[in-house]
Amino acid sequence: MKQLLTFMAICAMATSVHAGKKCKGTVKTCKTVAAAQAAKRLDIVDTAVSAGSFQTLVAAVQAAGLVDTLKGDGPFTVFAPTDEAFAKLPQGTIAELLKPENKSKLQAILAYHVVPGSVKAAEVVKLSSAKTVQGQEIDIAVNGEEVTVDAAKIVKTDIHTANGVIHVIDSVLLPADKDIVETAAAAGSFNSLVAAIEAAGLVETLKGEGPFTVFAPSDDAVAKLPQATVDNLLRPENKDQLAAVLTYHVIAGKVMAADVVHLKSAKTVLGNDVTITAADGNVRINDANVVATDIETTNGVIHVIDSVLLP
Repeated sequence: MKQLLTFMAICAMATSVHAGKKCKGTVKTCKTVAAAQAAKRLDIVDTAVSAGSFQTLVAAVQAAGLVDTLKGDGPFTVFAPTDEAFAKLPQGTIAELLKPENKSKLQAILAYHVVPGSVKAAEVVKLSSAKTVQGQEIDIAVNGEEVTVDAAKIVKTDIHTANGVIHVIDSVLLPADKDIVETAAAAGSFNSLVAAIEAAGLVETLKGEGPFTVFAPSDDAVAKLPQATVDNLLRPENKDQLAAVLTYHVIAGKVMAADVVHLKSAKTVLGNDVTITAADGNVRINDANVVATDIETTNGVIHVIDSVLLP
């Protein structure tokens, strides 16, 4: 707690530096002075340009056609990677992203660094996540004096601009770029689930726009079932039964862990409800324990469970 208070104190000092001298006139005069100071303040884009340490970010914003957006009213909170942060990316990545044909991908990456509203450092440290303009959520963690956004460290806070605030980070944030099926296949721990999705003819469905929330049983979870049960479900003549089991693991919409814990039940795509129990930091879906949460994909989110749900 002492370390966290120290971090917040540093943030407060940074804020006071930007605030300048205190106004000693009447309330009306002070408001006029404050308005004049705000009017003189540069917007997010101009602030980044004048800093000189965000040249790659500014070039990316220009290539993505987002200059007018980030010069708009806002307010916005930008987690801004420095030039050194961009330099950490594999060689050739930046040049590839700046190509006109990759404009939409670049826009998604940049929008993943922006949160609506003006969120000061003192508020950031109270959050565990924040929804970005891109649509996915970034994870926020406080460990002593260190605050991270996903895997990036915040190295400077509360750079105030005319239309929001900038927090500087030491790595580029990359949003999920795979759908639910691709994410499960790439993980390597859902081989049985992916095989079942293919056998049930649900690949195209779970690669669709969604969004979907999937309570995904790991290979270890599937291994708890009798082998005869698994073999029986994978037979072509039992395709409908297999599809029913799988859709019992899927909820329409994107329900993050922070929202799941407030539910007592949820209606599945199959039509049946699953029971949700949250107690002592543990969450259960029916009799299955949730062992990992908030694996975001381009069309929803995956929460990992340790047992197969059977309708």
